[in-house]
Amino acid sequence: MGERTKRPQKPIPAIQSMIVDTMGGRVQVSWDKESAATPFGQLVFFAEFQKVSGLFDAWVEDCPLIYNSPNAPKKRDVLGTWDLSILAGHRRYAHVTALRSDGVSPQILGMSKIVSEDALRRALGKIPEAEGTEWMRKHLFKSVAAACHTPWILDIDTTIKTLFGHQQGAEVGCNPHKPGRPSHAYHAYWVGNLRLLLDVEVTAGNTTASNHAQPGLNRVLDTLSAEQRPYLVRGDCGFGNDAVIREMEARQQSYLFKLRQSPRVKRLLQREFTRRDWVNAGQGWEGREDTIQLAGWQQSRRVVILRRLLKGHLIATQEHQGQLEFAFVDRRQTKVYEYAVLVTDIQEGILSIAQLYRDRADAENGFDELKNQWGWGGYTTRDLARCRLSARAVGLVYNWWSWYSRLAFPESRREAITSRPLLLSAIGRSTKHAGQTHLFLTPMHAAQKKVERGIENIRRGLRIVRETAEQFLEHQPWDLLVSYIVAQITRSPWSPPGTFPALAGP
Repeated sequence: MGERTKRPQKPIPAIQSMIVDTMGGRVQVSWDKESAATPFGQLVFFAEFQKVSGLFDAWVEDCPLIYNSPNAPKKRDVLGTWDLSILAGHRRYAHVTALRSDGVSPQILGMSKIVSEDALRRALGKIPEAEGTEWMRKHLFKSVAAACHTPWILDIDTTIKTLFGHQQGAEVGCNPHKPGRPSHAYHAYWVGNLRLLLDVEVTAGNTTASNHAQPGLNRVLDTLSAEQRPYLVRGDCGFGNDAVIREMEARQQSYLFKLRQSPRVKRLLQREFTRRDWVNAGQGWEGREDTIQLAGWQQSRRVVILRRLLKGHLIATQEHQGQLEFAFVDRRQTKVYEYAVLVTDIQEGILSIAQLYRDRADAENGFDELKNQWGWGGYTTRDLARCRLSARAVGLVYNWWSWYSRLAFPESRREAITSRPLLLSAIGRSTKHAGQTHLFLTPMHAAQKKVERGIENIRRGLRIVRETAEQFLEHQPWDLLVSYIVAQITRSPWSPPGTFPALAGP
């Protein structure tokens, strides 16, 4: 039998337009595949911020990614795609596909194209782990170093990233949200008050204890110069142990930690609760100070005991012979307190120490924002190395955006859930004529006056910093920009030569 000849297929005609019946009437719809448009029209202002500061260009230049193939994507295209994906609030590499038809953002970031999700994943896998770690640590520190010349507080805490696959380091540990589910542990080191990330260590899910976070804390402190050291290192009861405290004392670093309810701490509470000379500690708390030497401690240390009377109707329960018994607490005859014991070596008063520790709760807001509004809950790969790279990259873009949003609105700190719609989202259509690019922005936010005011603040600050950098050649534009932003936050006069106004601190 001879070969069967294939019948030529008729070309499928392209759809030019469609008539769509809607509740508001018939609408004529057609695809416009030639125009260059973007849903992130206001990215152009953030790109100007990155250009003036020099942060993005330096990050791309220092990247240890090396390709041998001439057909490989450019390093700037890879990192620009990564930057844009994180900035858009993506949580998975697959979300990069939603950016592939953006015809405006690549030009704004100096890219030739947006790479695919597979190209991005493979590129991150080609970065050597040791070199990639040092690269990301360097630029994370650079994004906050200029703000460390005034008294500030280093917060340390740990959070859990729940995993649902077969990833390296996915171990069952302390997972309060999904008990029994494997996870990764994120040990984060924060610039308190400003809520900026210094570094993050991603480890297996069963390594949530403080001894796994302590090496990273020691490395962060050793990286800082004497002028950049924090006024205080602050942490919860997981870090109030002798090993961490001795490391702080060896470095002559002040600390404030909470103690666990050990037997000796409970005996101290029994002794102190009979005293009458408790002093006001703010927000309904009372305080006293004393010294204690726990088992295993080589010396006694100062502690501040805090207590607060519980209000409302209380019920006490007790299990007796398999039955749960209830007893109503008569607050006229019985007083029930919640308490905390803090260990510290600073000489502040009880009221100041209590308020300093209460301020530590702001670190939880940073975790919530990075996990639920940025990409800390995603960008998961089978290997732990790329998970660590992604965690630091998300933190880096988060720091850049935090500075940018404070430049726009210095009177308050806005999380990404409100600042992205204000400062990023707008329909942008680009046209080119006579070698010039014209970007038309269509605002989509109802608070357009607020958006315009924020953009005006950004452009005014960048213009002042750009003009000042030309006069003070010994200062880097980024350092000048940070000093300008801090001056706007504290509403103090800006001093370009490098004297930074005080931040909200002790």
